Amino acid sequence: MDRWTEYELFVKVAELGSVTKAADALDLSSAAASRHLAALENRLGVRLIERSTRRLFVTEVGKVFYTNSKAALTAMQGATEAVSASKNHPHGVLRVTASLSLCLQHILPLVPQFKEQYPDVRLDIVAENRYHDIIDDNIDVALRTRDSEPDSSLVIRRLTDTRRILAASPDYLERCGRPQHPQALAEHQLLLYTYATDPYELTFQREDQTITVPATPALESNDGYLLRAAALQGQGILAQPTYVIHDDIVAGRLVPILSDWSLPRLEINLVYPSRHHLPAKTRVFIDFIVKEFQHLD
Repeated sequence: MDRWTEYELFVKVAELGSVTKAADALDLSSAAASRHLAALENRLGVRLIERSTRRLFVTEVGKVFYTNSKAALTAMQGATEAVSASKNHPHGVLRVTASLSLCLQHILPLVPQFKEQYPDVRLDIVAENRYHDIIDDNIDVALRTRDSEPDSSLVIRRLTDTRRILAASPDYLERCGRPQHPQALAEHQLLLYTYATDPYELTFQREDQTITVPATPALESNDGYLLRAAALQGQGILAQPTYVIHDDIVAGRLVPILSDWSLPRLEINLVYPSRHHLPAKTRVFIDFIVKEFQHLD
């Protein structure tokens, strides 16, 4: 800080021709201004300013130093103003990651509206079912269905939660029957999501009764949409969040099973690197997504 003050002071002295006027412009006392100027000259080992009782003038080496110092201060001021503008004006590339199903159901449909509001932000959507390293992979915001992170420096903001539903196609239920109790699932073809917590167990609750049943998959996959396709083809019973199969249930393509029992709900969270000094592009995207999810059932 002292060195920048020295440079600013010297430039002001050279421009105003007076240490007193330069001190006033920088809100310094005359004594402090004289000390800063002396410290600068001592560090450089040259005289920058010559003073007599009647006038002050810049030495030859001082003129060269003035030109370079003025350029450096102008560049620093420009850099500061650019950062300030960036902080207040959303722009640049925003890297967002989520599972393929979340991207297709809840991010992609919102892109046109977000782009209309923030045309200078370019979205880079990384659709993957594995969890990226937020810092190493340069992720700005992640939507995740887990409530903890191995890196304690990350911010986790709860967005919503969602039910998980057992469902199958009408064709499958006609061929194989409809299970009436969780234990009966052992007799059925199960389509399991391998990235679920404890994928080979299903824990059901009804009032104060809890049952955990082993789940042996007829088909397993790390992608919910692939399992959805298999269920639509009549290949078995799947357990998926409502956002993956909601439209299929409404349309009758899939039929809910064991609706009087509930599986553990999934939290959907926003995860991002820091709560402090968020870039404008990240801040507005988080606010936008939170607002949109408030309207969802």
